[in-house]
Amino acid sequence: MATVTDTPIRIGVMGCAVIARTVSRAIDLAPNATIAAVASRSLEKAKTFATANGYQQSVKIHGSYESILEDPDVDALYIPLPASLHVEWAIRAAESGKHILLEKPVAMNVSEFDKIVAACEKNGVQIMDGTMWAHHPRTAKLKEFLFDSDRFGQLKNINSCFSLAVDEDFLKNNIRVKPNLDGLGALGDLGWYAIRAALFANNFELPKIVAASPGTVLNESGVILSCGASLSWEDGRTASIYCSFLANVGMEITAVGTNGTLCVQDFVIPFEETRATFTTCLKSGFNDPWVSRPTEHSVKTEIPQEACMVREFARLVGEIKNKGAKPDGFWPNISRKTQLVVDAIKESVDKNCQQISLSGR
Repeated sequence: MATVTDTPIRIGVMGCAVIARTVSRAIDLAPNATIAAVASRSLEKAKTFATANGYQQSVKIHGSYESILEDPDVDALYIPLPASLHVEWAIRAAESGKHILLEKPVAMNVSEFDKIVAACEKNGVQIMDGTMWAHHPRTAKLKEFLFDSDRFGQLKNINSCFSLAVDEDFLKNNIRVKPNLDGLGALGDLGWYAIRAALFANNFELPKIVAASPGTVLNESGVILSCGASLSWEDGRTASIYCSFLANVGMEITAVGTNGTLCVQDFVIPFEETRATFTTCLKSGFNDPWVSRPTEHSVKTEIPQEACMVREFARLVGEIKNKGAKPDGFWPNISRKTQLVVDAIKESVDKNCQQISLSGR
């Protein structure tokens, strides 16, 4: 459980994307963080965003990204810019001594992310990606079950998907379908979560082989709108992921072990802010598979998962700022592994579903 620092961590919002509205509220709800500033490339846009999101009068308004980097009253930056801009602005943020909460995908490829991490390490700043579900208390309960050798046993397979049906305007104009902005498309935006779930269930051990599934849908600019992939590990564990802008809502995880089965219906965005559920089924038999009926488990949280994320990020920053602690390397490590799998799936798509080895990467 994160502890509250005496002085809230001062976070600047660097960019006025739609997701920044959600994270702005999360910063307000986190007990150890406060919004100190907001920046856009237009002063007017920054002012409008601040007003629309109920920012306090004390919040500084910056009309450029350069300006917020120089603000001495900002400890950390939340960066929801398009992925193609991350490598430039995250590095500049690190060089300015700002801790970084970076939206996903963290970069256009792992080479770019390695440069970001190197800058963070050189300047002693924390970096964490914006995968909110990782911080929900339900996720800790999922981990308990998945790594319980008696109840779950050895993982054999995990399926994870994240799909959202978008409209025609989105398909024509959204940054997620533009190769020069968020050019990884549905893979980077939605597939990131499904990949993270597969890695999470495998204790973040990278798969040996990754292969895109046939049927990837690209737009006329070559951006992925829908795709699937298979992942396999040395000992026979497998995973399948699916992501799409062209299918109805799906946010499921199904993990099957030698002794148990885990199902989550809403792993990315829980149905309710303060309560989330999952089901488990234990030790069924061949002749009577439902001898053990699925059991529903409920996990409560006082604040939504995005505020849990901000709270943990602010706790880590506070430890560095107030106690001289070192940045926690766990978060950039799992970001890098997620990006590696994103890159491998993209490479496989580009090579007509060829198997891609992750050995040594």
